[in-house]
Amino acid sequence: MANMLKRDLEALVRRIEAADGARVASDPWRQHFHLEPPAGWLNDPNGLCRWGEWYHIFYQYSPFDTRGGIKLWGHYRSRDLLHFERLQPMLYPDQPWDLHGVYSGSALVEDDAMYLYYTGNVKHEGDFDYITAGRGHNTALAVSRDGVTVERKTLLLENRDYPSDLTCHVRDPKVWAQDGRYYLVLGARTREDRGVLLVYESADKYRWKLQNRITTPEKFGYMWECPDLYCLDGRWFLQCSPQGVARQGDKYQNVYTCGYFPLHGDFRGACRLGEFTELDSGFDFYAPQTFLDGQRRLLIGWLGMPDAPYENPTAARGWQHCLSVPCVLERAGEKVYRLPVPELKTLRRGAVAPQDAQVFDLEAETELRGRLAIRDSAVVAWEQGRLTLTLTQGGYGRDTRVLEVEQVHSLRVLADTTSLEIFVNGGEGVLSTRYYPNPEQRGVTVEGAAASLWEMGAITMTENWEGTAK
Repeated sequence: MANMLKRDLEALVRRIEAADGARVASDPWRQHFHLEPPAGWLNDPNGLCRWGEWYHIFYQYSPFDTRGGIKLWGHYRSRDLLHFERLQPMLYPDQPWDLHGVYSGSALVEDDAMYLYYTGNVKHEGDFDYITAGRGHNTALAVSRDGVTVERKTLLLENRDYPSDLTCHVRDPKVWAQDGRYYLVLGARTREDRGVLLVYESADKYRWKLQNRITTPEKFGYMWECPDLYCLDGRWFLQCSPQGVARQGDKYQNVYTCGYFPLHGDFRGACRLGEFTELDSGFDFYAPQTFLDGQRRLLIGWLGMPDAPYENPTAARGWQHCLSVPCVLERAGEKVYRLPVPELKTLRRGAVAPQDAQVFDLEAETELRGRLAIRDSAVVAWEQGRLTLTLTQGGYGRDTRVLEVEQVHSLRVLADTTSLEIFVNGGEGVLSTRYYPNPEQRGVTVEGAAASLWEMGAITMTENWEGTAK
């Protein structure tokens, strides 16, 4: 499938990446084991899937502007989550229903094809608030037979097809197959400013019927972005990124949050949501998506935060943001634990002395009270069940975040050049952040813990624009 607009956009992206790529790649703040844009802007992970021997990781990508702009679907693939290829963008805004951005969505692999469901964004010119009027959020489908190029696009649902009590904000389809049927969930905002989940059902992947609406008895935010509905060890969970949830002490510390509700009952009918739990208590984690990889469920999130009051200085250097490391999800009662995929341990080069640590993997068994000081820029301190992350320099507006658990027993810290992912008690809680120390700065000080540190190597990245077999 090709049209003139797509060809022009493809050529423009090639020129931008060729012009800016070398400068971006040489930035000392580029990372070792996180996926980043070749140039410009990255946000939500999209279309995560395993198809044959390949993992496919798509993401919201705007090479045109380091602070956002019209979105494409960037594309990485890997056989092992360690060696990656960067392909040309998979989806371009080239149809009347997605002209102002190919927004977030998901993948269904079936019938030797990849079905990519996404939101096509259209903003009409005029005096609109773009909440109740002036915006089209269209649910669309792109089909690929080779995992590299799109064969066709189809418009499935548009504003007039959604319930009449909703605003124009209906987006981020997540789709899966179950019991011989197909299900698709969308996040939405009602005209009364309440977040809600729409559940659709289909027999053929193209014609969708509204099956259910799920929300909380009391208002919990005005919009639920990036919904994901999945089963872990017999329990269903609704994962989403609510907007408009007010801070409550040390909960919901960021402008927006993300987390999950345990779901009791049948999502297709009578059901209720349990207590919401945040997936991350750090500064930078949003819009995560999960997918099945055999018997395990993996999650990747965006190490960023929309509309945050803090900054990333790399925006002035031609690029901004990265994805989280891939994680495995496990159920612990009504809770979801997340830990880095075991494959990442392959990147460990060997033990590193604390004073030499810069890009590292740390595992520690903790005492009741202790602290880690990382590269003279970040301090992780804990006392019994209260853990704080404080950025002392290089935070660019980030200060302190807090995680409360019953007691801190163990820590794992994945420290890349400009990011920290801190896993507490085997994934019971996580704090993720970007930070920007002096690129030459090294050293970790450990108090109140028995710690092991390993120097981390880098994932590999090759450019394979055409997606030829290798």
